[in-house]
Amino acid sequence: MAIVVRFIDQDGVQDIRGQGYDGASNMHGEWNGLQALLFKECPYDYYIHCFAHQLQLALVAASKDVTKVHNFFKTLNFVVNVISSSFKRNDQLQDAQIAEISHLTKVGDIESGKGINQIQILQRPGDTRWSSHLKSICTLMRLFGPSCIVLIDIAIKGSTSFQRGDAAYALTHALSFDFVIVMHMMKEIMGITDKLCQTLQKKSIDIVNALSLVSTTKILIQKLRDEGWQSLLDQVVSFCKKNSILVPNMNETYRYVIRQRREKDNITTEHHYRVEVFIAAIDN
Repeated sequence: MAIVVRFIDQDGVQDIRGQGYDGASNMHGEWNGLQALLFKECPYDYYIHCFAHQLQLALVAASKDVTKVHNFFKTLNFVVNVISSSFKRNDQLQDAQIAEISHLTKVGDIESGKGINQIQILQRPGDTRWSSHLKSICTLMRLFGPSCIVLIDIAIKGSTSFQRGDAAYALTHALSFDFVIVMHMMKEIMGITDKLCQTLQKKSIDIVNALSLVSTTKILIQKLRDEGWQSLLDQVVSFCKKNSILVPNMNETYRYVIRQRREKDNITTEHHYRVEVFIAAIDN
């Protein structure tokens, strides 16, 4: 492909009417990106951001308008980077998984058999990769216990103060109620939108079916908004108890770290998480 582009006839360049790439700066850069260089040769060669990436970019950007969701994704990236930064740490994660699977099998919490309980690694999220955020969330949820074990080990035995500090920081935020509830919330939301994202990639999809799928996705998200809060909260509380994470009293007054004058003093903790986080993220 590089050879074709390099030796394309000059007249061929003049006939180009459109170009599309992902968000990499060397491709879409306004001054020195490939699209800018081609545009200089042909003023009718309009650049459009790759549609295969725009939906996920929009979903991620919209959800990050909620502060706690934005903080969650930053912490998620940080946790995955700390644990996956070396082969040694990945080996530690695998050893912790094996130990956990062995224990859960003995106590009867999981079944053993061919093809199940496979050893996994944490997935890195990327804004322009389909499903990467959902996969990253799902793998961390499945490997939450082993991941915490690795972070504790690094925080205690890390070879440098930077490693120990990073691990302690990642562990502290991962074991917070804010992180856990948003992790479960985004798993539910992106679990619905991911089906639409995957279907839109198929070459066989047409505009009629695409619009129908968009409508169905909106209905499912609306149902999650109207009926999904209590189920989500129950899952989060169960997860927190399993991992010894403090669950706040939902009936107490929520205390904002940064207050605004319009905020009232009688907002309960449940109202904050249900309305200002859960519903706000879905509405965005």
